[in-house]
Amino acid sequence: MPIPSKSLPTMLATLALAFTGGFVFHLLSVPLPWLLGPMFACLAAALGGAKLNGPPVLGDAMRTILGVAVGASITPDVVARVPEMATSLMLIPPFILVIGCAGYPFFRRVCGLDKATSFYGAMPGGLQDMLIFGEEAGGNVRHLSLLHATRVLIVVTALPVVLTLVLGLSLDQPIGAPTLDLPPHELGLMVVIAGLGWWGAKKVGLFGASILGPMILAAVASLTGIIHSRPPAEAILLAQYFIGLNIGVKYVGVTWGELTRIVLAGIGYTLIIMIIAFCFAEAAVFLGLAPQASALLAFSPGGQAEMTVLAIVAGVDLAYVVTHHLTRIVVVIVGAPIAAKFLR
Repeated sequence: MPIPSKSLPTMLATLALAFTGGFVFHLLSVPLPWLLGPMFACLAAALGGAKLNGPPVLGDAMRTILGVAVGASITPDVVARVPEMATSLMLIPPFILVIGCAGYPFFRRVCGLDKATSFYGAMPGGLQDMLIFGEEAGGNVRHLSLLHATRVLIVVTALPVVLTLVLGLSLDQPIGAPTLDLPPHELGLMVVIAGLGWWGAKKVGLFGASILGPMILAAVASLTGIIHSRPPAEAILLAQYFIGLNIGVKYVGVTWGELTRIVLAGIGYTLIIMIIAFCFAEAAVFLGLAPQASALLAFSPGGQAEMTVLAIVAGVDLAYVVTHHLTRIVVVIVGAPIAAKFLR
């Protein structure tokens, strides 16, 4: 889709701002500089009233990189471990139920939001899916966007601090081999897998098409021995850059009223569900289902792409983390509309 000429300067300025934020965070040795730097640079500019505009299609294209990275990590050894995860995965439905039972009354009774916005704002699913469901139910799309953006923003900001200062992880695990170290034919195959997987997933209407389509195709390629590596480190860094940029840009145009009411509501809700997530993660650790870092990332209510990045740089069990987030999203997407009709 061509970019309107009027928005091109704004988009270029946004890309430059995000790069500056990443570079400054890199100089300051902040964990995940190319994710957090662009995110906070764009967030600060958006809250200051700046007009920002990220390239949405390119942002989705960057998500395909993470899809391929996850899929390439699914090996026969990982598949053999799936039965071991069954007990842990059974915690996901009650986890979502507890979040909904805490989040809906908070938004409805404490924050005074309408029923549809309260319900879909409390559901820890994918942003786009919750916006579509919420709009169809008569909710406020702008409020839903801010609520979920705030949830992801806080989780992505808090988790690196917890992982480094509390759990003692360094977040400096190799995210992939350099481009020049990978076989050229595998690089080409990854590009084909990313594009074809995304296109095919969109054609069949699969949720999270930009990640899940490439992930499924890459998993097949990995299990059949067609590819043996994750995407190169430079590609995964680029994906982090665009993920951070897109989170910050979601706050463009926020009003003072929205900031003091909706964003604060999102902050309060996120603190509540982070406590819930911690309790379920500790339950998984207590039952011997996973190490603490893996369990914490698996139950943290952040975005699927963001949690994938954190799992990679933390060096935890990527398959365990991604499987739990996929289960969470599937349960929310399938169950939320049914629950909404039942409640009505």
